Amino acid sequence: MTATAAPAPLAPPASSRRRPGLWATVTVVVVLVGLNVANHVYGWGSIWLGPIGAAGLLAFARFSGLSWRQLGLSRRTHGAGLRWGAAIIGVVALVYLVGVLLPSTRTAFLDARYHLPPASALLTAFVIIPVGTILLEEVAFRSVLWGFLSRHARVWQVALGSSLLFGLWHLLPANAAVAANPALGAMMVGLGAWQHVASVAGTVLFTAAGGLLAGELRRRSGSLLASVGMHWATNALGVLFGVVAWRLV
Repeated sequence: MTATAAPAPLAPPASSRRRPGLWATVTVVVVLVGLNVANHVYGWGSIWLGPIGAAGLLAFARFSGLSWRQLGLSRRTHGAGLRWGAAIIGVVALVYLVGVLLPSTRTAFLDARYHLPPASALLTAFVIIPVGTILLEEVAFRSVLWGFLSRHARVWQVALGSSLLFGLWHLLPANAAVAANPALGAMMVGLGAWQHVASVAGTVLFTAAGGLLAGELRRRSGSLLASVGMHWATNALGVLFGVVAWRLV
């Protein structure tokens, strides 16, 4: 009499397999809301809040089962990430250079927040922005959220979802955008009572679009370093070229 093989255990339903990833995603979003409020409402310093938040999110992601590759931090993709990042930095630098040299577009760089002496501008571009802004935002949106969303969504849904959340992340800081940038304020002046709403909505949409591009760089390279390069270029080079623009007016 031959022994019959034991039946293979039934696979759990798709919904139950996806639930841990979904709950992990919700947890990350709730934590990000808390960090955003702590920074922009209660004034907690982002220069220390950013690194702590990024480290906590990465630890949670690893504990939840995400690999370094899923987080865009695999050593195998570092080279591709650096190449993509360097290329986008070069492109942004060229666009900003042309923008500052042309009088018609120079006013877009005259942001009062970055009317700084050279030493302060360098500190802002190479320390404050990378540590206080880019580290947390890239880890949160293009690494941890991207990895969790990939568990239960298609690539285009991951890109769209993380980018929309990235845009909403900028709701609170958008309140100061018109006051700090006279060129932006001039564009909105004809809207009257809707000026503030239009400014905030425009900032959210603009940053969401930037998030889509950063996500595409992360997807193509497989590395978070590519989107970090873009993020640093658009933010930090904006400060450095802003210093140049203020000296040309």
